[in-house]
Amino acid sequence: MRQRLPKRRLDDLLRHFRQLHVAVIGDFFLDAYYDCDAGLNESSLETGRNCYQVVRTRRQAGAAGTVAANLVALGVGSVSAIGFCGEDGEGWELRRAMTDLGLQQEGFLSVADRFTPTYAKPCYVEQDGRGWRVCEELERIDIKNRQPTPRALQDHLATALDAGIESWDAVIVVDQVSEATCGVVTPRIRRQLRQLSLSHPRTLFLVDSRQRIDRFFGLPIKPNHHEAATALGTRPARSVRAAKAQAQRLSGRTQRPVFLTLSERGMVVCADGESSHVPGFAVVDRPVDPVGAGDSTTAALVCSLAAGASRLEAATIANLVGSVTVQQIGTTGAATPALVRRRWKEIAHGVSPS
Repeated sequence: MRQRLPKRRLDDLLRHFRQLHVAVIGDFFLDAYYDCDAGLNESSLETGRNCYQVVRTRRQAGAAGTVAANLVALGVGSVSAIGFCGEDGEGWELRRAMTDLGLQQEGFLSVADRFTPTYAKPCYVEQDGRGWRVCEELERIDIKNRQPTPRALQDHLATALDAGIESWDAVIVVDQVSEATCGVVTPRIRRQLRQLSLSHPRTLFLVDSRQRIDRFFGLPIKPNHHEAATALGTRPARSVRAAKAQAQRLSGRTQRPVFLTLSERGMVVCADGESSHVPGFAVVDRPVDPVGAGDSTTAALVCSLAAGASRLEAATIANLVGSVTVQQIGTTGAATPALVRRRWKEIAHGVSPS
């Protein structure tokens, strides 16, 4: 660990995060948690079905919002949000969560004829002496737009990109929606992002896309091993060697660097025809929750690269951050610089997480 990333180098990069202005364009969801006490369950008189009894609610900015929240947690100086929500209750809650994070919302629109994308997450919780603890996540309810994004709305998003590009050190693209053309990152927006990357070569771009990771020609991409396999029409890589081959194929298609994440195995970095494996950091003797780990990895990669890290240094920091957030159970985790430094110390000295 000391050889891969000396403590002084890590500290220098983390301090530089405060000087960055990063934009996140994409699908901002509301993560709505409904924490339920199983001991209070009731049976519906009308249907006989179980009625979950809520003892706590939580609201967070999800999807692109999770990436933005991780940027804020890592200490980025300014974070801009480009996207839209509906003029509905979920949109009000999302806006409030984004305001609490301190996000710049000049490029974020509220639209009357669109839903606010929402993941409603009922959870069973129990008290453990320090408050409620999530012990099981139940069936999720999704709210998404299933009609194409109107042309006029795309015009507004494009204008927001043009207006902000001169001030951003980096742009993160979060293409979360599975339904083609129904989210923020439509084919038209993909083309504009490509053009902006060509006209602003000093601005760092990175794309995270669930369904269309291979359609972002000319832009660096960050797929996980399932997304990479889907894009290539093959099976997820079972070995690092296979992952390197897949990363090279994807890099050949997009003509840009690929950061292929492999969960606890770390990450493969491919650029200019060369692939390198950056091992992950194991979490032992502790429960883990992978929800949001990929988003924290995305944020850490972009911050590190924009701060001047090499690709391999950035991948190491991203793996380090991911090993912090997976230890945060029942929520979409985030890592502060203090937590990152503590985790570095644990790994460097062979200490188990406490």
